[in-house]
Amino acid sequence: MKSFGTRAVRSGLPHDTNTGALVEPICLTATFAQQDIASSTGPYVYSRSGNPNRESFERAVADVESANHALAFSAGASSELSHRVHGKPLRRTHRYLTQLAPAFRVKVSFVDDIHTELAPLIDESDNKIRIVWIETLPLVNIQAVADMSHATGALVVVDNTFLSPYIQNPLKHEADIVLHSVTKYMNGHSTVPRSSLRYRSFRMQQEVCPVLLTLGLPTAGSTALHFRAPRASHTSWELANALEASSDVLTVNYPDLANHPQRRIAIQQHRNGLGGGMISFQIRGGSKAAATFCEATQLFTFAESLGGLESLCEIPAEMTHKGVPKDVREKGGIYDDLIRLSVGVEDMDDLKRDLLEALQKAIHE
Repeated sequence: MKSFGTRAVRSGLPHDTNTGALVEPICLTATFAQQDIASSTGPYVYSRSGNPNRESFERAVADVESANHALAFSAGASSELSHRVHGKPLRRTHRYLTQLAPAFRVKVSFVDDIHTELAPLIDESDNKIRIVWIETLPLVNIQAVADMSHATGALVVVDNTFLSPYIQNPLKHEADIVLHSVTKYMNGHSTVPRSSLRYRSFRMQQEVCPVLLTLGLPTAGSTALHFRAPRASHTSWELANALEASSDVLTVNYPDLANHPQRRIAIQQHRNGLGGGMISFQIRGGSKAAATFCEATQLFTFAESLGGLESLCEIPAEMTHKGVPKDVREKGGIYDDLIRLSVGVEDMDDLKRDLLEALQKAIHE
């Protein structure tokens, strides 16, 4: 198999056979001409069911995730399930699982520690568990969860958004389906609201999600993922160590730190043991100081999202997780004063200087 970088650049980028264009032209049509009744000119009839750009993108993302198939969506994904086990969800995921899923007769069980709680839940559940859903953070031993789930016939779905296919490939650890918010690391430019699913087999593609949503324009952002992801990881390691060394910082959560409780999982599952580009931490002074920190930074834009070229900072309790009940948030470590960084590819020394200066303003000024 070719290396990740070669596959990221070369997969899903067909040359235009008519003009020889190196980059595939954007296909901005909703419908395609037919030669006669029930005989289309080419393999496409209507862009909702098939489009050359989307298929090229799906081939590319399947390749970098070492998957056999992939589906791209305009935003979000849906499936019909009967019983689903879920870890610590984001705001919109939590809203769907608690408010919308029950209307479709989907029973959802939440667990705090999937490693210790999944097996008893499987044994005690009155309904057959169909899906075990894993969020990327906190880290989970995917192989161990897959072994428990597959023993009862459940599929394992991993939302790999926070790490990207460069850092972690869940299918190599026996997950069945991998989900990405393509807006984040896969795109890398904070421009495209889209998601994708990767599958082991075509049977899963047919059964789990048989209908594609609307067409979104493919992005070439993933072709540089093997440059962006390690750069963000190495910079994040430097910043996490700087935060940990500060007496003004109470806690630092970054899986590449030697004292991180899930460091062993990162070494086992991540490419070169990298920690990724996401850091969360708490500082002295509570939520007011956290807000001051985010407002004082010059290079970390105060905004939601992650995985772009630019660095971002946010307060999850007031932003991405605002709609999640406080007791649920805090079980997952999302406290009112928690700060989250998405580290981009700016110069590391500049980011470190900005980080420490904002910390000084938040605590001592």
